[in-house]
Amino acid sequence: MKKNNEYKKWLKDLKARIRQSQIKAAVKVNSELIHLYWDLGQDIVKRQMDTAWGSGFFTELSKDLRSEFPLMEGFSVANLKYIKRFYLFYSQKGSILQQPVEELENTALAQRNDSRNKVLIRQQLVDELTKHPIFYIPWGHHIQIFTKSKTIKEAMFYIQKTIENGWSRAVLMNFMEADLFSAQGKALTNFTRLLPEPQSDLANQILKDPYNFDFISLTDNYKERELENALTSNITKFLLELGQGFSFVGRQIPIKTGESERFIDMLFYHLKLRCFIVVELKVGKFEPEYVGKLGLYISAINHQMKNESDNPTIGMIICKTKDRIEVQYALEIINQPIGVSEYQFSKLLPKNYKSSLPSIKEIEKELKKMDEELS
Repeated sequence: MKKNNEYKKWLKDLKARIRQSQIKAAVKVNSELIHLYWDLGQDIVKRQMDTAWGSGFFTELSKDLRSEFPLMEGFSVANLKYIKRFYLFYSQKGSILQQPVEELENTALAQRNDSRNKVLIRQQLVDELTKHPIFYIPWGHHIQIFTKSKTIKEAMFYIQKTIENGWSRAVLMNFMEADLFSAQGKALTNFTRLLPEPQSDLANQILKDPYNFDFISLTDNYKERELENALTSNITKFLLELGQGFSFVGRQIPIKTGESERFIDMLFYHLKLRCFIVVELKVGKFEPEYVGKLGLYISAINHQMKNESDNPTIGMIICKTKDRIEVQYALEIINQPIGVSEYQFSKLLPKNYKSSLPSIKEIEKELKKMDEELS
């Protein structure tokens, strides 16, 4: 059959719908599994099974479940203990799940007959609980989150980020190790004063302090251009560190300011904020004059690149260290929206660092030596 344009278009749409249904099916299966674990954890906790039946409870339960469901994973002793911890963590006092959980339990206790009204109320509460974000991320992600998070708020932060960004478990672990929860929204800014409320709130949320640049390696006494080169060479990882919504426009962007031509270190566009973000990299301590220079760049972008539909351009200074009071004073006297953050990384190599791999010249020399020995 000759594939005409109409068929190709239909086939493309069909493939997209099949993929979407596969994703929905995977999410549904995952949701059902997490809900099963929730119910099992609730039973173990509420019935105090491990306390009432002794230390061998988890071993016996694991054996019985594996015997009945040999093809189903997740019933090891270790995982059954994780299931109990999962329920305990998210149902603890003060959590956003505590109220629907208690309402479900109270409704179940009060349900002494087949009253349709009570059945409907209970079903509504079950539906409300099932829609919670905890049922929409994989179990492996859950184990990382509830075993390493100090609070429900921190756990929910990583759950929402996983859902929003589609993080793999490895990416989630990297961000948790870098303590993204503590860094997010901690940059010093003047956004609240200079941006309208919806944009200022979001802009404050997207900036972090500090940024973790452990994905690059530099030698002692590196220059700003070397830092810029390293980040650009690892732009995918840099964008991941910046967070969702950042789109890379370019580096060393030339702008005209009167008769002078100046160059912006890095320029981004943020898809949620709908604005350009000018980034200046500084390898040393923050200096107040950086704010004035960045303000000039922001103004130039607003005049030369910003469209009518774009929001006001934002500036970011990412430096090695800063004095918070000095930053606050500097930001008070500028009328452009600017944020200041630090960066950190641990892979600093000595200046005389030499790769452990031999150079091409050294390899050729060694081969020549071997030929001479053999002849």
